[in-house]
Order: sequence, then C-alpha cells, then structure tokens
Amino acid sequence: MRNSILLTIALASNLVAAPIPEEAYENGLAIGCQAYSFKEFTAFEAIAKTKEAGGKIIEFYPGQKLRPESPVGEVVHHTASEAVVKALLDECKRQGIFPVNYGVVPAKDADEVQKIMAFAKKMGLYGVCTESTEQVAAWEAAAKEFDIKVAFHEHGGSMSKPNYKVWHPLYILGVVESRDARLGACADLGHWCTSELKPVECLRILKGRVISVHLKDKSEMGPKGVVVPAGKGVVDVAACIAELKKQDFKGHFSIEHENDWKDSVPKIKESMEFTRAEWAK
Repeated sequence: MRNSILLTIALASNLVAAPIPEEAYENGLAIGCQAYSFKEFTAFEAIAKTKEAGGKIIEFYPGQKLRPESPVGEVVHHTASEAVVKALLDECKRQGIFPVNYGVVPAKDADEVQKIMAFAKKMGLYGVCTESTEQVAAWEAAAKEFDIKVAFHEHGGSMSKPNYKVWHPLYILGVVESRDARLGACADLGHWCTSELKPVECLRILKGRVISVHLKDKSEMGPKGVVVPAGKGVVDVAACIAELKKQDFKGHFSIEHENDWKDSVPKIKESMEFTRAEWAK
C-alpha cells in the first residue's frame, strides 16, 4: 500500500512543469529573448546572443536549427529526440539562460496538443504560445494535466479579414474567460500596433489573463511599421509596463526584434535596458 502511494505521488509530481525560476527574475522582472529574433542563427547561437544582450530567459520556437554543426532535420521541435532536448537544456544551463516558453506553435488536433505539452514538460517550461484557439478544449485539458500555461498569441489583423480572429483581445478574452486560469494571452505589443490597436488598452481588456509578453516597438501604426528599440516608436512601452505592474504580472518579457536580423544584439540590449529602467520606477 505504501509503495502504491509513493508511486502515485511520484507520477503526480512528474506531471508538474517548473514555473519561471526565481533566479530568472531581477527585481520581479523576467526578461530575455524570443529566439525568433535570431532566426538567421541556430538555437545554440540564440542562447549565447540572449546572454550577450543581457537576458536571463529564452522562448524557443519550432523549426530552428539546433547548432551550427547539426545535420539537416536536427531542429528545435516538439517531436525532437531525447538527445536534442538534453542538448538544448544542457546548453541553456551552461550559459545560465532559463528556457521558459515555446511558440508560436500551431496544433492541428488534440494529439498534437498533447505532444506539444509533453515536450514543454520535458523542457520544464512555464508556458507554450499558440494561435490554435480551435483546440481550446484540448489546450485546457492539457494545461490541467501538465500544469503548464497556454498563451494565445496574435499577429496583425483587421475586421476586413474575418477568418483571422485572434488579432483582437476581445476575441481572446472570449476564448479564455470561462476556462482554466492557466489559459490566457501572449501580449504581442507590436502586432497590436500593426492591427491599429493601442497596446495598453489591449492589456486592460485582458487583465488577469496576460501570461507572457512579446515586447517590440514599431516605427508607426499599421502594417508598414517596422520594429525599433523599445521607447523609440509608437508603442507606449512605458505605459504597458506600468499597466502590467499594476496587474501584478508574474510572466516573462521576450524581446522579439524582427529587424536587423544579422546584428540585432545591440538593439535588443537597448530594449532590455529601457524595460528594466521602466520596471524599476
């Protein structure tokens, strides 16, 4: 009987993914990079560049080549081998960078949701990021099973393209508000500007449901805007940070600098320094 109880406890504990480690926070702020900022490089290089920019956390995305010497097909993905997962975690540990999230990853069905969340558990992630709201029931079940957060992300959109709905925070709120608290939003500040929305107002709509932030500033509202360092564009990053502090946000900021692809570290470092300064106020 005692052995049965111990086995049950062990299995239950094995289903719990780690939260963002305390060591990843500085004065309550967990900040680093979305690896997509370094899409011209490998995941190992993204880890190193995140450290160079001053970050402590990293958010991986599916499909990035693992390391410079990797053969074709050895990439970051939820179907990756145990060896790839171990190599990724070992390199993060070596560099002192904490993996916290994975996405933006689509899921075609409930089986793929399970594979994604099982991968996230192996990686010890805080959350995953997706736009597959049509799988919300499967995401909710998996979030409860693995104790991992699910953040619904948005790209730019408009009312003129009704088939793409996740761009608007009211739609995301409608998807998650009656669901488990582990389901919420990835607040992509730049993409809200692409959609002609004010990011701070979007954050207020999603109060209590913001799981993670893709932090980028844009040169102008609308689809023609390009990414610039935080504080130098039309995203009121300072107001967004103040709003998130007011909401007692405990998630992470992933700098996603979709510009200067070959030499983005200086601009990312600038965005991190701006964010830290605003968070400290």
